[in-house]
Amino acid sequence: MKTIDIGKLIISILLPLSVGAIAGMFTAQAIPEWYALLNQPSFNPPNWVFGPVWTTLYLVMGISFYLIWRQEAGKERNQAIGIFLVQLILNFGWSFCFFYFKMIGLALLDIVILWMAIGLMLLRFYKLRPLAAYLNIPYLLWVSFATVLNAAYYWLNRS
Repeated sequence: MKTIDIGKLIISILLPLSVGAIAGMFTAQAIPEWYALLNQPSFNPPNWVFGPVWTTLYLVMGISFYLIWRQEAGKERNQAIGIFLVQLILNFGWSFCFFYFKMIGLALLDIVILWMAIGLMLLRFYKLRPLAAYLNIPYLLWVSFATVLNAAYYWLNRS
């Protein structure tokens, strides 16, 4: 059994949490100003739900990343890490597309690509460490819901 590498674990958890925090800092202003004025779908959760859900997902994402990062270096592990980083960039970009640039259609395209990247990440993670993939199922489910929500916003607010 491998010992815990505290440094890698901390970096693994701080990476997605930091991405979420930075995106949140840049996009928070749009919520009371622009977002509140949009036509909202009936199934839109209250705003207070998003913070705890995303924080939990980022924590779990970090733990799963740690499980992959601590695997023996090699092509499979490096590809899994690369896909993790790609989906994290797409996740980061979605907030800017939707809230900062107020481009709901571009955000929809981003989140569809993000959903596919998460699916690919789960497949790659599963090959290396099934638990790392299983930990991300709630993330895939939440992004599935967010994709439908984004599509509803696009439909209800198209000009």
